[in-house]
Amino acid sequence: MIIPKIAKIEERKIIGVCLTTTQVDNDTSILWSKFMPRHKEISNRIGTHFYSLQKYPLNLDAKKFTPKTKFERWAAVEVSSFDSVPNEMQKTLIEAGTYAVFVHKGTVAQFAKTFHYIYTTWLPNSIYEIDDRAHFEFLGDTYYGPNNPESEEEIWLPIKKKA
Repeated sequence: MIIPKIAKIEERKIIGVCLTTTQVDNDTSILWSKFMPRHKEISNRIGTHFYSLQKYPLNLDAKKFTPKTKFERWAAVEVSSFDSVPNEMQKTLIEAGTYAVFVHKGTVAQFAKTFHYIYTTWLPNSIYEIDDRAHFEFLGDTYYGPNNPESEEEIWLPIKKKA
């Protein structure tokens, strides 16, 4: 059983590359291969970590989410300002709010198991529901790549108390 920490964050400024995709398309590796050779072009960067960000349509009913539902996927870093955005990159905000933070340890192939637990076990049995804000994975110092079994990433789920 994975117990998340509940964290409140302030707004975060993000710069990176973005594409509109679906789970069926599974073009995450294409996105990151486009971003990684250029990430050092981003000035005002905060830290050395990366963000894998998903922005879903507002008011999306989770029961209506299918593998063909379109959403934005980002490969990005946090910055202190939007003063300089490299060509062919975009900017966005992670809105302030409350998140449930889960730690996934293992390869990207094992990610589906963690994801399934969060949405089918933890969330329905918690006092929370999904909030309409970006979902993201924080890839910090213990993230060693998608195929390393020792890799750790934080899964940040936007939440609010159930009405």
